[in-house]
Amino acid sequence: MDFNITPAQVGTRPPVEKPSPAVLEYLGEDGMRKLVSDHYDLLRQSNIKGLFPPTDKGFAMAKEHSADFFIQICGGPQHFNQKRGRPMMAARHAPFKINPEARRVWLESYAMVLAQHDMPEELKKSFWNYIDIFSIWMMNTNEA
Repeated sequence: MDFNITPAQVGTRPPVEKPSPAVLEYLGEDGMRKLVSDHYDLLRQSNIKGLFPPTDKGFAMAKEHSADFFIQICGGPQHFNQKRGRPMMAARHAPFKINPEARRVWLESYAMVLAQHDMPEELKKSFWNYIDIFSIWMMNTNEA
């Protein structure tokens, strides 16, 4: 599968379609947590590691929050809402400088994890299409 990154401008919010619930049905909650954890492990070694908590405890919490979000967005239990309230992800990310380069690194890290996963291609595509557009919403600066 080709993991194409949609060109985007900061401040735009194109329509986004949630991933198929079949993604979570296939992975299960534990599988989704593993997918997110593997992604975060790559990010911790990347040039955008400064966007994430520096401590092991903080980093583990970030992984949990992200997994809770993706479980919920894929039609699973409302873990994120119960623990943190409504997602409002753009507002939650506002304190961090998320530029197009950070978006690219974040997406390329997911592409690496998804490419190695045995998930059926149509499910990878559904998840990828969501994060590709969702990530545009998170960009908040062009500054490096």
